[in-house]
Amino acid sequence: MKQRTIAIAALAGLILALQGCGLARVGDSLGKGVRQNGDLATVEAGLPSYLLMIDGLIVNWPERESLLATGADLYGAYAGLFVDDPERAARLNARALDYGLRAACAHDDAYCSVREMEVPALEALLARADRDDVPALFTLGGAWAGYIQTHSDDWNAVAELSRVRLLMERVVALDEGYQHGQAHMYLGVLNSLLPASLGGQPEQAREHFLRAVELSGGDNLMARVLYAEHYARLVFDRELHDQQLRKVLDADVDVPDLTLQNAYAKREARRLLDSADEYF
Repeated sequence: MKQRTIAIAALAGLILALQGCGLARVGDSLGKGVRQNGDLATVEAGLPSYLLMIDGLIVNWPERESLLATGADLYGAYAGLFVDDPERAARLNARALDYGLRAACAHDDAYCSVREMEVPALEALLARADRDDVPALFTLGGAWAGYIQTHSDDWNAVAELSRVRLLMERVVALDEGYQHGQAHMYLGVLNSLLPASLGGQPEQAREHFLRAVELSGGDNLMARVLYAEHYARLVFDRELHDQQLRKVLDADVDVPDLTLQNAYAKREARRLLDSADEYF
C-alpha cells in the first residue's frame, strides 16, 4: 500500500510538472533522454513506459507537434531496435507513421494530406519548404521508412518509397547536416536496395553513406554499419565491409544524440562481422 501511495504521489507530481512547464520541452526531453542512453538492455526494458507516457500526453494534447514528433521517433526506435516479431513491429511502426503524419500536419496544414496527394503535388509542396520545415520532414520520412520496411509484403506501402525519397532529398537540400547528416544515411539505403543490374544506384548510395559519415565527423557509427551492410555486401567488397565494421567496434559510443544508436550499431557490427565468412 505504501509503495502504491508513493507511486500515485509521484504520478500526481509528474502531471503537475507537465502542466507547469512547456510541453515542447517535455517532448524534447523524453526523446533526448532515450537517445543519450547507451545501455541497450535498460532502454529496451524502460522504453515501453515512455511510449505509454507519450500516448497519454498526446491524448490530452492531440495537436502538439513536439509530442507527436517524439511519439513518432520513440515508436520507430523501439520497433527498429528491439522488436523481432514482424507483426508487432508492423503495428508499432504504423503508430510511428500515424504520429509522424500528424506532427507534419500540426506543423503546417499543407502537409495534412501528404499521403494521399499525387507525387507531382508532393514535389511542388516540398519545393516550397524551407529550413524551418526540416525537423517535421525528417521525422516523417524516418517514420515512413520504418513503416514500409515492416510492411514490405504490401505493394501499396512499397509504392510509397518514392515519397520517403522525396522527403529525405528535400532535407538534404535544405540542411544536409541535420541530425548528423542522417538523411544521407536513409538515401544511401534507398539507393542500395537493388543491384545496378536491376535498377539500383549503388554508387550514389556509396556517396550518401560517405557524406553521412563525413557530416558527423565519423561519430555516426550506424552510417558505417549501413555502408557495410547495404553497399559493401551488395558489391561484394569484403575488405571495405570488414574495415568499416572494425572502425565501429573500435569507436566510442558516447556522442550527444547518437549514444543509443551507436550502441546498437556496435551490436550490429559484431553480428555482420561474425556472419561475413558465410556471406562472402
